Amino acid sequence: MEAQEQLKSGDFTAAAEPFRLFEEWLGEAKASEINDPNAMALATVDSDGLPDVRMVLLNARDERGFVFFTNVGSAKGQEVLANPKAAAVFHWKSLRRQVRVRGPVEQVSDAEADAYYATRPRLSQIGAWASRQSRPLEGRFALEASVASYTAKFGLGAVPRPDFWTGFRIRPVQIEFWQNGQFRLHDRIVFRREPDGTSWTKTRLYP
Repeated sequence: MEAQEQLKSGDFTAAAEPFRLFEEWLGEAKASEINDPNAMALATVDSDGLPDVRMVLLNARDERGFVFFTNVGSAKGQEVLANPKAAAVFHWKSLRRQVRVRGPVEQVSDAEADAYYATRPRLSQIGAWASRQSRPLEGRFALEASVASYTAKFGLGAVPRPDFWTGFRIRPVQIEFWQNGQFRLHDRIVFRREPDGTSWTKTRLYP
């Protein structure tokens, strides 16, 4: 009942800035989503200007922006290096909410990438070495052979971060919060970053 009442409430529209509101919504999604509440659809643009979108995981966030990690040779890695802008959307079906993010993209520091890589399970670290992400694969056996090769290479020692594996941060210039309403009379607010880079303006939108 409490969750349903929350869905009917437009109180979130009183929020003064977007990051605290995002943390509140993500926290609630962690309690209600079955899988991966930090999943987001990431949109980039290829060299022909054709949009490309895929699901990725949000691995870090703070007031600088939203971070995901990837092989820089992957499609998304190549696209953000060539055209460092992106958009992302979080959709929490259990809460009937969405958050949309848009902005320029920057590469995280080596220290940030190293710190996150160190938290990954060992097999995921090896997988980062073994996968030539987004490139043609002749068969499953080739991938398994690559995993076995790197497993043997690193033995029982630490698995270093590949220099081709790093993170990218979307530095939002716009963040929109959407909540389902009855009869499609949804609640929407959008925050736009001011030129000073620190303050935000907020606008309520028609559904």
